[in-house]
Parts: sequence; C-alpha cells; structure tokens
Amino acid sequence: MSAFHPAFDALPSEIPIFPLAGALMLPGGRLPLNIFEPRYLAMTEDALAGGRFLGMVQPDPGLPRTEIGSQIYQVGCLGRLTSFAETDDGRFLITLTGIIRYRIIEEVGLRRGYRRARVEYGDYAPDLMLDGPAPQIDRGALLAALRVYFKARGIEANWEAVEGTGDAMLVTTLCMLCPFEVAEKQALLESRSTETRAEMLVALMQMGSHGMAPEGRPS
Repeated sequence: MSAFHPAFDALPSEIPIFPLAGALMLPGGRLPLNIFEPRYLAMTEDALAGGRFLGMVQPDPGLPRTEIGSQIYQVGCLGRLTSFAETDDGRFLITLTGIIRYRIIEEVGLRRGYRRARVEYGDYAPDLMLDGPAPQIDRGALLAALRVYFKARGIEANWEAVEGTGDAMLVTTLCMLCPFEVAEKQALLESRSTETRAEMLVALMQMGSHGMAPEGRPS
C-alpha cells in the first residue's frame, strides 16, 4: 500500500465534486484531467491546499438540469491529486488516483463556484483493501472480447503492455478508457466487485462490437 493511501477513518466527509460525463474513475485507476474553467481551477487550488481530495461523479443524462448545473448520480469515486503541473496559458494538468467510491448524502453550498457534497463511504470500504486476494477473472474471455472490440472500433493497442498488465488493473484501465455510454460507465462504477465488473465489461465490449465495421462504423 502507498504511504500516502488514506485510512478509512481519515477520509473526508465533505468533498469537492467534479461532474464530468464519460470521465470514469475507479479505485486504483489514474485519471488525467485538463483543468481550465475558473471554478475548477479554484477547486484544484483548494484541493492542493488541503488533503488533495477530489470527487469525480457523472451527470445523470436522464434528469433535467437545475440552477446549479446537471443533476448527478449518487455514486462517485474519490480521487487523490497525485500529479500536478501548470501551463503557460493558465491551465492545470493533473492526475487523480482513485481511492474509494462514495455515496452522496446531500450537496452543500458552492465554494468559489464549484460544487461540494457530504458523502459516506461505508458500502465501499473494501475498495481500500489494496492487498487483498487477487480477483478471479476469466482473462481469456476478457482478452478475446477486447481484441474484437478494438478491431471493430479501430482502436490501436500495445498488446505487449496489455498482456503484461495484471487482471485487476487491466479491468480498471479498460473500464476507464473504453468509450462506453455514461449509463454504462456508471454501471461499471457501481459493480459489486472486480469480478462482476469484468463480466459486465466483457458483455459491453461484445455488444459494442456487434454490427460494427472494422473502421468502427455501423455495418
């Protein structure tokens, strides 16, 4: 476990939340972000001055917008800001490392334009068990579905790197990178375990490659 990985009782009860459609972060995964909106620049500055925690969450496309923005799903993932750089044109390039999923209890007042929420982590305490038993994944089925999906979508891959990636990290990385719909990514996030997430991932890749021409267009 990383020396910087927080213990359960050290997790913040109020966090800044970053609603971003299609940006899935999972525990253990790394999510690069290009920050340029003033409210999110402020959010990043505040996170750097505090515990470096940010909560990623997806807007719910099935709900109407409100006066403060999109309505959001109730489950997101807490990340820790593990890489930071400034650009000459005033942007921040950051990387978040996923820590643990959370459930939103309620949103609290805006701070410097960005949204905040009170959250609870109790249902997702196992996310912190980085040294637990390895998940039982059908790696053969996963790689077979991945090859067909990438070919159908016209996605290039470093197969040597894919083959060298452990089961849990491979599932996490593919869930984050594959261009699934928002609701599909949310379902992956809320999966009970890495095993069930892997099964859902294979099913989504199989559905996503069905009827697609090799260039990624419907046949």
